[in-house]
Amino acid sequence: MTDTPSIEELEAQERRLVLPRFTYEDAWALGSLLVELARDRNAPVAIDIRRGPQQLFHAALPGSTPDNDAWIDRKRRVVERYADSSYLVGARFRAKGTTFEESSRLDPDLYAAHGGSFPLTVEGAGVIGTVTVSGLPQLEDHAMVVEALERFKGGL
Repeated sequence: MTDTPSIEELEAQERRLVLPRFTYEDAWALGSLLVELARDRNAPVAIDIRRGPQQLFHAALPGSTPDNDAWIDRKRRVVERYADSSYLVGARFRAKGTTFEESSRLDPDLYAAHGGSFPLTVEGAGVIGTVTVSGLPQLEDHAMVVEALERFKGGL
């Protein structure tokens, strides 16, 4: 993904990536898939998967730092608050001619509307958790999560 996706494209991703279920085993499978993608690309990322407040998967690959975990927390909180991907939330603010930091009235030390965190949405249940990647430019973090979710969903 090299072109910046439109808000409509980002919203379509979220509609398309609704899962029939999400179990502990699914968290392991999705997390392992993300680790595989990151290793194939030598991506220095940290990966986090949560269902509600429970962390089901975490991995830190070579080159990632504790700062990536802080970014994960900030991006994840945006998804938990808005029930949309962190990249989509930021894009909506930019489309209004402002930024999330300027207009959300949320503490930027706790919230970051930067790409890389995506809602885990289950049919009939809604958003039940998050999957987050941190360590690449925000659009690449977002694209890695979307690619992994697309592959994961295709294998269910």
